[in-house]
Order: sequence, then C-alpha cells, then structure tokens
Amino acid sequence: MGDDAAVLAPVVGETLISTDITVLGVHLDPALFPLEDLGFKAVASAVSDLAAMGGRPRAAVVAVTSPPGTDLEELHRGIADAASMTECPIVGGDLTRGSDVSVAVTVLGETPGRGSVLRSGARPGDTILVTGPLGRSAAGLRRRRAGAPLDDPLVVAHRRPWPRLAEGIAARHAGVNAMMDLSDGLGLDLHRLAHASRVGFRLTDVPVAEDATLEEALGGGEDYELLMVTSDPDRLKAIFYSRGLRTPIDIGVVVRDVAHRTWRDKYLEPTGWQHQL
Repeated sequence: MGDDAAVLAPVVGETLISTDITVLGVHLDPALFPLEDLGFKAVASAVSDLAAMGGRPRAAVVAVTSPPGTDLEELHRGIADAASMTECPIVGGDLTRGSDVSVAVTVLGETPGRGSVLRSGARPGDTILVTGPLGRSAAGLRRRRAGAPLDDPLVVAHRRPWPRLAEGIAARHAGVNAMMDLSDGLGLDLHRLAHASRVGFRLTDVPVAEDATLEEALGGGEDYELLMVTSDPDRLKAIFYSRGLRTPIDIGVVVRDVAHRTWRDKYLEPTGWQHQL
C-alpha cells in the first residue's frame, strides 16, 4: 500500500482475474443489514469466481464509491474480514465520491498444475453434482424480512456468503470436466454451463436446504455452492472425503441433445437472478 501499483511475485500455473461490483440497495438491503456486510459480500463473491475455476487467491484491489457521510470504517471492516478469512490480501484500491455506495473488487488468483476448470468441458454421460444444499441465502433474506435476527444461520448465509475455495481446488485435483459457482441460482446457472459446453441435461434432484423452498433452491441465487460436472464422480467424492469436505450431491446427468434440459420430465425454465441495467 502507498505506491502507485502493487508488485506481486510471479503466479504459479495459470493466472486468474475477475471483477465484481456490489451495490448497496441492489445486492444488500441497507434497512436490514449493516454496511459491514456489503464489504464482506463484495470480497467473498469476487473470490468465489476463483473457487469456481479451481483457483486460489493471491491478491485483490478494491475501489469504493460512496456519498459523503458514509461510515467507511464499517465498510472496510467487512472487506478486511472477508480478505482475512479467504487469505486474499488487499494490495490496493481507490476511493471516490458518488451518489450510491458501491464496492468494486478485482481479484487475482492462480491455478497450479493442470490449469483452470472452465464451464465448457461438460460431456454427454457426465454426472452433475453440487457441493451442498441450495436456497440458504434466499431463505435467509426472506427470514430477515420477517424479523429474524442477524445471527440466524440462514440470515448469516445471506449476509456472509462463503466461497468454496477448498472444494474448488479439490474438484480441480479430481479432474472435473466443468465447474462454476451458483451465484445466480441453479435454474439459470445450469443453463449457462450447458450452453458453454453445448450439451443438454437431465436434472434428477434439487437438494433443498433446511427451511428453504424449492423455488429458493432453484432461483434464489447467492448460494455460492459449486456446480461440478465429472465423468468420475466416485473419484471426486473420494478426494472430498480425504480432505474432510462435505460429500458432493448428485443432481443429474449431461445429455448430448442441447435442447434437452429437463427437471421432472419437463423443460427447466432458466429462473434466477438476471443482471439488468
């Protein structure tokens, strides 16, 4: 900090770079959550993009826009908490005045060894899995709106999302063919993976988190669990087990027909968070 640019040692393997913007009132309701949570979510969601490719973080730069009177110390506490917990040091950034509070995070990471896992490698016959039950974040927002406290476990899942870094690295080591994080909802992100891989899918199960609904699991978004596709699910589960990670859950199979995208024998509509201007 203090120089015009950060100086990093060379990365190992491939270099990963991703940018996320988190805006108060869009990604977090200021009437329900403290400003600190905006900073945490901004860093955590950006780091999750590295986890989605099997990477590990090296550093991040953070740019904050805010109107006069914003409690920047509170915002920065959340940023620092997420950076510390994900072992992603903040090495620079910028601050400017604006009409809204927004946090732009650019993360840099690396994927040693076999390289990054893309969305585009799914093949017919592959098994589709997720790293955990879905819908916790959406259920947490619903519960908070109904008066649940900030320390309610589902509310915490919404305000303090956790990127699945260890799981992403384990999946890469297991040789998964395709992977992405579920930031916008399974019902939308599964279509994105299928589109990138030019395949279809048959969804056979949607693991719904306790106290969440099926609709929240399919389209709630911000779960940040990983969606993984592999030709060897037993190897994937064995590697997760050997590292003390939760066993991945089978949810379907990849099919050759790109138009075949079903759940309960019906076409799965691409429901989830749609980014709009």
